[in-house]
Amino acid sequence: MLLVIDVGNTNTVLGLYEGEQLTHHFRISTMASGTADEYGTLVLSLLERQGVEPTQIEGVILASVVPQLNRAFEEASLRYFGFEPIVVGPGVKTQMPILTDQPAEVGADRIVNAVAAWTRFKCALIVVDFGTATTFDAVREDGAYLGGAIAPGVVVSMDALFRRAAKLPRVEIRRPQRVVGKNTIGALQSGLFYGYVGLVDELAGRMQQELGEGTKVMATGGLAHLIAEESRTIDTVDEFLTLDGLRILYDMNRDVRRKGPGGSAK
Repeated sequence: MLLVIDVGNTNTVLGLYEGEQLTHHFRISTMASGTADEYGTLVLSLLERQGVEPTQIEGVILASVVPQLNRAFEEASLRYFGFEPIVVGPGVKTQMPILTDQPAEVGADRIVNAVAAWTRFKCALIVVDFGTATTFDAVREDGAYLGGAIAPGVVVSMDALFRRAAKLPRVEIRRPQRVVGKNTIGALQSGLFYGYVGLVDELAGRMQQELGEGTKVMATGGLAHLIAEESRTIDTVDEFLTLDGLRILYDMNRDVRRKGPGGSAK
């Protein structure tokens, strides 16, 4: 089995694959100061609940936007599974040219998403990822990564508004019955929901104009399904796009995995 790990600023998502099939997935809070033992024992407990033994894990791949946690996950993989994980970053094969000014600055999760989406559709496309930040990534028809856009995430925007405006309450992010809110909660939900639908459609629409006719828009992340219900530009949603991209990259790079002390490459 393959263990894939996507470390985000807010949540860490893990998946177990048997071949191309995602058999289990888990979402935990990202602990910025978490240690190798803390993460290792947590992962083992999640596996145990699904009846999976550590010896069944034949490979680990990691994408992280929290650099200080990379070492913790690398040590956890060595200690509990016997080998180092593949860490998505410079030097990892992607078969995707990165045509940005500073390729090393592009977040690992963004490259993983782009690889997964292009592998599936083989066409010009835009990936919208609703996470701590809302990111837009553009891939040319020939599979070259062009760049994109980054906006504050929906929850980040709501939290900032809540902290700065003493009388405004936290609200559930959902599609309100009407755009014109009849009370404070309705007005907030309208602004958050339709504001982000407008943000997505405007940015994705302008990128489609630059990439050309037939450019597909794919969404992933926690709020993808909700926003896609109203969006004019989003064509398809896959909440596990990043996990699938990690599986694809593992297959491209499995030959570089190294053994750890007492471990054996499998």
